[in-house]
Amino acid sequence: MRHLIIGASAAGLTAAKTIRSIDRDCEITVVSKDDKVHSRCMLHKYLSGERTAEGISFVPEDFFQENRIEWISGAEVQTVNAVGKTAALADGRTLSFDRLLIATGAQYVVPPVPGLRGAANLYGFRDLSDAEAIDRASQPGSRVVIIGSGLVGMDAAYALLDRGILPVVVEMAERILPLQLDDNAASAYQERFERAGCSFRLNAKAASAEVDENANITAIVLDDGERLPCDYVIIAAGVKPAVGFLDGTPVKPDLLIRVDDHLRTPVEDIYAAGDAAGLSGIWPNAMKQGITAARNMCGEDECYTDLYAMKNTINFFGLTALCIGNINVPGPNADVYIEEDHLNYRKAVVEDGVLKSILLQGDISGGGIYQYLIKNRIRLPYTGSELFRLSFAEFYGFDETSGKYVWQV
Repeated sequence: MRHLIIGASAAGLTAAKTIRSIDRDCEITVVSKDDKVHSRCMLHKYLSGERTAEGISFVPEDFFQENRIEWISGAEVQTVNAVGKTAALADGRTLSFDRLLIATGAQYVVPPVPGLRGAANLYGFRDLSDAEAIDRASQPGSRVVIIGSGLVGMDAAYALLDRGILPVVVEMAERILPLQLDDNAASAYQERFERAGCSFRLNAKAASAEVDENANITAIVLDDGERLPCDYVIIAAGVKPAVGFLDGTPVKPDLLIRVDDHLRTPVEDIYAAGDAAGLSGIWPNAMKQGITAARNMCGEDECYTDLYAMKNTINFFGLTALCIGNINVPGPNADVYIEEDHLNYRKAVVEDGVLKSILLQGDISGGGIYQYLIKNRIRLPYTGSELFRLSFAEFYGFDETSGKYVWQV
């Protein structure tokens, strides 16, 4: 059996390792544009100088040799022949497969702002190559504009602050980290970033970019007319699956790759996982998807069941937050509970006695129980501020009929 995996990040390499654990004799080939294995969750540590490129790898140095995996690094897949079961590389090579996993992740999206697209000094912050390019461009006193204040944008800002560079962050929403936090929690981080020298333009849009004769952006002009001079720009305003090489194939008949609960695409023997499949690209989820896809590629029968609320953990300036689910859009019948003291902020959304989402800032211990409750839609034993003090100790057993833990209260 010949297994081909496109992509060498969380889903792809976890799948490769899982396949080898099941089948000791099959052929496994991994193809990736990257020439170094790295965790995108750790890119800010590379950019800040805290770690080297090798220091943000998430596999042992001998991973490919130990698992007898052929890794074709620095290579780009141009097309996939789903019928003939071949993949054509940009260098002219053709690879055959019996089973294929697409785990190419996502790529950053450049907004349709005049002057941005094609600029020489516009960078994303998705891959090690992006971080290396930003590192080369960063000089003492560099003027940097970051467009987007989600986790990727704020990670980049945090790393640059460590280098003594004071970025300006432009965000369309009225707060930073708008998808993860509410106004209260976001303001706690904003205050810390501002004290460190970062500045923000909230509820603002980039209207145009001024570009010189060398195709370098020299300033970003906002929709209110403000001009932000810059030496380079980091774009962190959204991503899309990196699956353009599948355009026009049966694997991607429209805008997205669509997979079933076994992570199979519409084409037999072709699977997809992680951001490429349009599923949650959070690192632990991508790894679980890699395991599920691998087992099914090896003939086992396993469903991917973690199709539930997104989970994010945030840590800037020693302040930690955990958000599970959408904390900002409660349903019409939802109850919202908030508790706050000088060290902690907690917010929960409950609907029909079931926890729908939760935000913990400060002390995030006990996050596991809230994730379990949300995932399994377990009715709460009580609501109000007491729900912030739930623990697994309050379960008294496992109900075989429902397949869930039950409360002792």
